[in-house]
Amino acid sequence: MKTTAAGNAMRILLINQYAGSPNHGMEYRPYCLARQWTSSGHDVNVLAASFSHLRTRNPKVTGIAFQEEVSGIHYGWVRSPSYDGNGLLRAINMLSFPLLLSTYGWGLCRNTKPDMVIVSSPNPFTILPGYLLAKQTGAKLIFEVRDLWPLTLMELAGMSRRHPFISALQWVEDFAYRKANCVVSLLPKAEDYMVSRGMDRRKFVYIPNGCDLEEWDSTASDMPSEHADTFQRLRDQGRFIVVYAGNHGLANALDTLIDAATDLIDTSVTFVLVGKGPEKERLSRRVARQNLSNVVFLPPVLHSSLPKLLAAADACYIGLVYSPIFQYGISPNKLLDYMMAGKPIIHAIEAGNDLVAESMCGISVSPDEPSNISEAVVTLMRMDSGKREAMGRRGREYVEKNHSYEVLSNRFLELVTTTS
Repeated sequence: MKTTAAGNAMRILLINQYAGSPNHGMEYRPYCLARQWTSSGHDVNVLAASFSHLRTRNPKVTGIAFQEEVSGIHYGWVRSPSYDGNGLLRAINMLSFPLLLSTYGWGLCRNTKPDMVIVSSPNPFTILPGYLLAKQTGAKLIFEVRDLWPLTLMELAGMSRRHPFISALQWVEDFAYRKANCVVSLLPKAEDYMVSRGMDRRKFVYIPNGCDLEEWDSTASDMPSEHADTFQRLRDQGRFIVVYAGNHGLANALDTLIDAATDLIDTSVTFVLVGKGPEKERLSRRVARQNLSNVVFLPPVLHSSLPKLLAAADACYIGLVYSPIFQYGISPNKLLDYMMAGKPIIHAIEAGNDLVAESMCGISVSPDEPSNISEAVVTLMRMDSGKREAMGRRGREYVEKNHSYEVLSNRFLELVTTTS
């Protein structure tokens, strides 16, 4: 291994139950960070569950685990049950991963002896085997917080603080804050909350979501023919195209977007919703029932197809149903994708941070008023195309300066020498 700017080459173990890759689909942050580390001469292992609802394509695993290499990154897939929605099977999937990880992880640890163990919190229970692995090998333990569990379930799903599952999550979260050498948060305003749960304030580091600039520009692939044909048809009809690309869940404020589409049914605006999720079928039925010809649903695409897909849009939409939990900030991947595409953004989110307003790359509106969204769409549609392009350029320039994975990956490496 070669020496890097951060010091000697390291062995890094990254545990993220939902980790994906260009071959599998979302989520991409683990892959993008690992790719940067690998290109700098570090040895990287990613451990993930064999099934994730976020991926476009899940790996086929026989036995307890399966290993493969993706772009020089060692992936270990731990067998886990498939599920649909948020029922019992998903809970089994969530609990089985850290249990099986304890068995599989020990073997991997004996082979690699990591210098740094990063545990990402899509499943906070994985901190337990991660802690044991780090303790056995003397590795630095980094706890990466993507969402605040169990606070998110209490705020968004209305679960009681006294529910046994919530109590278990709270114990695990507090344990992670106490035991980790460093807590990396994707939420810029979460520090005070974490301190209130027992974290030493000196452990807090903000490292937001990022974008692989080189991959975005150099590996863009054509979108599927269904998508290309749809955009071409809309373009031929002279439609102003607003794209939403991402998960179709309750939190994504897509009902409010469809309400806005209802207001704009007699205009030249078409909303194209690309992706999948638990609410997609219901939303499709609603659109059909209301006979909304200005709303089109398309299947998800691989991340490599996003640059060309978003290039076909006139504007992009992102929304989240309001929750007090957003006071701690947000860091959605799709927002960075929109900004990299250089498109003006309709940002229907009320949160502790607002990258759209900060970079002046779109219009921020309240998430619970359809009229605000429809007015923002009309404003962009009537805006001079040169002004829309300038708005989009500001978004891309902001990402290039502040959210490059090359920069963010080096900040992780610095934690090894700067944390106790």
